[in-house]
Amino acid sequence: MLASPEAESRPWVVGVIETPAGRVPHVATRLTWRDRLGAMAMRWRIGRDRYKVAPGLYAVGHPTGESPVLVTANYKLSFDVLREAMDGLDAWLLVLDTKGINVWCAAGKGTFGTEELVNRVVVTGVAQTLTGATLILPQLGGPGVALHEVRRRTGLRVVYGPVYAADIPAFLTAGMHATPAMRRVRFGLWDRIVVIPVEVVHRFMPTFLAMVGFFLAAGVGRHGYHLAVVQWPGIAVAVWANFVMGLVLTPALLPWLPGRSFAFKGAEAGVATAVVLWWFAGYGVVEGLGVGLMSVAACSFFNLMFTGCTPYTSMSGVRRELRWAVPLQIAAAAVGLVAWLVAKWI
Repeated sequence: MLASPEAESRPWVVGVIETPAGRVPHVATRLTWRDRLGAMAMRWRIGRDRYKVAPGLYAVGHPTGESPVLVTANYKLSFDVLREAMDGLDAWLLVLDTKGINVWCAAGKGTFGTEELVNRVVVTGVAQTLTGATLILPQLGGPGVALHEVRRRTGLRVVYGPVYAADIPAFLTAGMHATPAMRRVRFGLWDRIVVIPVEVVHRFMPTFLAMVGFFLAAGVGRHGYHLAVVQWPGIAVAVWANFVMGLVLTPALLPWLPGRSFAFKGAEAGVATAVVLWWFAGYGVVEGLGVGLMSVAACSFFNLMFTGCTPYTSMSGVRRELRWAVPLQIAAAAVGLVAWLVAKWI
C-alpha cells in the first residue's frame, strides 16, 4: 500500500496524486500553528507516543516518475522538518515504519534499516512505478542501512543526502553532491537546549520524591524524631539547584566544561553547585561534605542522561563510561547521605 487510508484525512494532507500503484497523499509544505504546537508539546513529552505518521509514500509539489524519493522516519517531527524543507520542490517522501522514532535513534535500534526500507519500496510499488527515481537516505540513517543490499534488491539508485533537511534543496541543485559542510553534524547551543525539556519532565517526579524523602529524613536527630519544617526551604533549594544545574545548565554549557566524559563534566557542575550551596547555607563541615558529595553524584548522573542526545558519543563509549561512572556516583551519593545524616547527630 502507498499509505494507510486514514493518512488522507490528516490536516496536513491537501489532496491526492493518482499513480499506477494507487493514490498517493499530497502533503502541504507549509507548517500550520497546529504542527508547531504539536512539536512544542512533544518536546515536553506530551503525546510523545502518538506523535507519528502512517508509513508509506507521500508527495510534495508535482513529482514525476523520475523525481527523487526522500526517505525518512514516521516520527512526525522528522516528517515535518523534511516536508517544510521541500517547499517549492517536486519529490516523493517515503516514510518508513520506525515506530515513531527519529532517524538517528531508529537506525541504531534497527527500525530504520535495510529490511524495512526494501519492504517499504516493495509494498508501495516504488521500484515498479518510479523506475527512474533515486532513493535519497538521510545521512544519520547510515548505521542501519546497507546501500549495496538496497541497490541489489530494489534495482534503484541509492545515495545519502545531507545531515540536515534544510540543505536538501542545495543538495538537489548540485546534482546530489554534498559539500563537506552538508556532511558535518552541528550541535550548537540551540540544539542542546531543545533536548532539555524531555529530560526535565522525565526526571521531575523522581526529584520531587527525593526532596520529600530528604525532608522526612531531616527530622532524625540525637534527641529523637521531629518533623524538620524549618529545614524545608533549605532542602528544597538544594534539591532543585542540583536539578537545574544537572539537567539545564550543564547540557547548555557542555562544550565549555573541561574534559570529555559526560560524568566528569556533570561532577564539575556538582562541585560548583555544592560550593554555592555551602556558601549561602553555612553548612557545618560534615553536613557540607555530605551535601557536596550528593551534589556531585546527582549532577554527574543527570548529565549522563544526555549521552544519547549528542553527536559526541558512541554506544561503546557510553557503555564504557557507565561501567566506571555509575559505581562512583552510587558510592558518592551513599557516603554523602551518611555524612548528611551523621551531621544531624553531631
